[in-house]
Amino acid sequence: MVLLAAAVCTKAGKAIVSRQFVEMTRTRVEGLLAAFPKLMGLGKQHTFVETESVRYVYQPLEKLYMVLITTKNSNILEDLETLRLFSRVIPEYCRVLEEGEISDHCFDLIFAFDEIVALGYRENVNLAQIRTFTEMDSHEEKVFRAVRETQEREAKAEMRRKAKELQQIRRDAERSGKKVPGFGGFGSAGMSSMSSGSIITDTIIEPEKPKMASVPVRPTGSSKALKLGARGKEVDNFVDKLRGEGETITSNTGKRPSLASNVLPPPVNVESVHMRVEEKISLTCGRDGGLQNMELLGMITLRVTDDKVSRIRLMVNNYDKKGVQLQTHPNVDKKLFTSDSVIGLKNPEKSFPLNNDVGVLKWRLQSTDEALIPLTINCWPSESATGCDVNIEYELQEESLELNDVVIAIPIPAGVGAPVVGDVDGEYKHDSRRNVLEWSLPVIDAKNKSGSLEFSVTGQPNDFFPVNVSFVSKRNYCDIQVAKVTHVEGDAPVKFSLETSFLVDKYEIL
Repeated sequence: MVLLAAAVCTKAGKAIVSRQFVEMTRTRVEGLLAAFPKLMGLGKQHTFVETESVRYVYQPLEKLYMVLITTKNSNILEDLETLRLFSRVIPEYCRVLEEGEISDHCFDLIFAFDEIVALGYRENVNLAQIRTFTEMDSHEEKVFRAVRETQEREAKAEMRRKAKELQQIRRDAERSGKKVPGFGGFGSAGMSSMSSGSIITDTIIEPEKPKMASVPVRPTGSSKALKLGARGKEVDNFVDKLRGEGETITSNTGKRPSLASNVLPPPVNVESVHMRVEEKISLTCGRDGGLQNMELLGMITLRVTDDKVSRIRLMVNNYDKKGVQLQTHPNVDKKLFTSDSVIGLKNPEKSFPLNNDVGVLKWRLQSTDEALIPLTINCWPSESATGCDVNIEYELQEESLELNDVVIAIPIPAGVGAPVVGDVDGEYKHDSRRNVLEWSLPVIDAKNKSGSLEFSVTGQPNDFFPVNVSFVSKRNYCDIQVAKVTHVEGDAPVKFSLETSFLVDKYEIL
């Protein structure tokens, strides 16, 4: 068998994707494909047609054709077997068999075509092997990334240790009354503004902030031993060259940015007193109903950037009726909070630390009560003659919430192609590489509290679990908010900004 070219074309003979396996000019390929529709006779059931020089072996794909152009002396049975494999590859990368979808995934299809045919001859591969080859999974790359991440973690740990040493030196200098030495370009004047809040700074537990970490210097000298991180310098030089040419380079190592920073827009007007009310939920439900575990963690984080408003109190409105457990920071006056729902320091003469994120109040809710599930997901797979018919639906139980960018991910069995989707509220996307059907809904609120998705695909009922859900919200689940900020002396109101987020840590139906 000598395969000259493989192409996906329209019924008019227009080439959408074409891969030549022998030396051929573009003009010749376009000419052969343009002549192809004219050679097909009406009413014939054949899947091939011949000319004086070549043979066309084709298969209809809805409004398109999958066409193989071979020599006339090739084996027609092998041609048909190869055509079937080509036709099975296309749905792996294209959700719908339309011209636009084929064009969007043209390079993925070309890479897959190259795994089927080499130099005009069929390779002995199946669909699963093609998928594995095109993923280009590299063990060396994983090792390299693991080494880089380890080096960055060690560098960050070293920086934290150094920071603690410098902080201890500063404390010792303040206790002895000596002049505070300057560290890293910051003189005593830069440190003196923190002296008034030094006591609370020593004890308040603050969320860790990302730091810029440099990779430790590797030892010099020649060595014949294998070094896993030896290519790091070459990679760094390559990245520097790309940056010099004006390319924007983003790092994939280190800690992932938070979901809130990726999805929720940053606050427009940040005042000198800025607070973040953050909640994260971790939830596990059974496929037949029943809440196995639900844990919600919340925190109010305070950041003060002006010394004039560092001595303040926060008035908190707690309208929660779900039974959350509240806990204030040790330096916060617990009696004042219990009696008046006011967050203030035990020593009113002290100030909140400047330019630091300080967690002043946190809460926790843990329950197995199904009535507390904010968004219920029901997945009903039922076996049929052709595989499985799956019906999945959602319902918003907490109608005060507004969930944004909701994604419900349903696993799909590997090697069965794209599912056939029937009725759907919202949008869907089949990720053939991860074998997941993603059901996306921009907003779920009281006006759009329920919806469903139906699809059919080959598989067993257990293949469609676990179902994972992700979303973000600008409203918190537990009704706890900061209503007012005042000065300690005089109770004069202080202007403040507030940022609220409700995120998913884990949300799955097993």
